[in-house]
Amino acid sequence: MKRNLLIILIITSGVFGADQIEPSEDQKTDIFKKEGELVILKCNYDTSSENVFLYWYRQYPNRALQYLLRRGARRESNSHTSDSRFSSTASRSSIELTVRELRLADTALYYCALRVGAQ
Repeated sequence: MKRNLLIILIITSGVFGADQIEPSEDQKTDIFKKEGELVILKCNYDTSSENVFLYWYRQYPNRALQYLLRRGARRESNSHTSDSRFSSTASRSSIELTVRELRLADTALYYCALRVGAQ
């Protein structure tokens, strides 16, 4: 029997000045999926920097943030993930996190974060 999962996308603010990141308009509410399915979470970001690094984390209730993935964008394009079920694509203004083969343990708050490097 497949169980329903609840995935909530939250943002952690950008970093300095005008740099910002936020969930895509269509993902500002709870997301419900079933075990075994996939989910794509999306955040939009804005920065004048070309040295852009984007991160995904998740958090279980009363627990610390758990690192999921880091992705370079614009000038950098490398990525690193903690689990092969997580993958990511990035453009000049957005990042998507794809989680494949959802498990009940994937029920959590998901955070996207933006870090910019020096020009």
